[in-house]
Amino acid sequence: MTSETAQTLIDTLDDLLEEERRALLEGDLDSIGALLTRKEPLIDALNALTPARQPDLTSLQGKVTRNQALLDGALEGIRKVAGRMAAFRKIRKTLETYDQSGRKTTIQGEVEHKVERRA
Repeated sequence: MTSETAQTLIDTLDDLLEEERRALLEGDLDSIGALLTRKEPLIDALNALTPARQPDLTSLQGKVTRNQALLDGALEGIRKVAGRMAAFRKIRKTLETYDQSGRKTTIQGEVEHKVERRA
């Protein structure tokens, strides 16, 4: 593999990392999976280079680190939303209150959503 081919791999990976950054900033999580499938062969090709032909990848390292931080933030946000949604589901099914001595009491129940029609 020539150094020109290695540079082409780096340039293509650099473009994908920028595309991934945009997708993360825009919240386009559907694109992230597609980008991963495009990134894997490029990374494998770079790893397959002999040590003498491996290019300097420090320029990409910063972008990979940046995107990883963005992805971690997106995952943390998804976890928080999932936790919040679980709390809302729990609130709809139970009522927690405290008795006169300060002990927590849970009252089970379901809210029925019915519309009563009167003539």
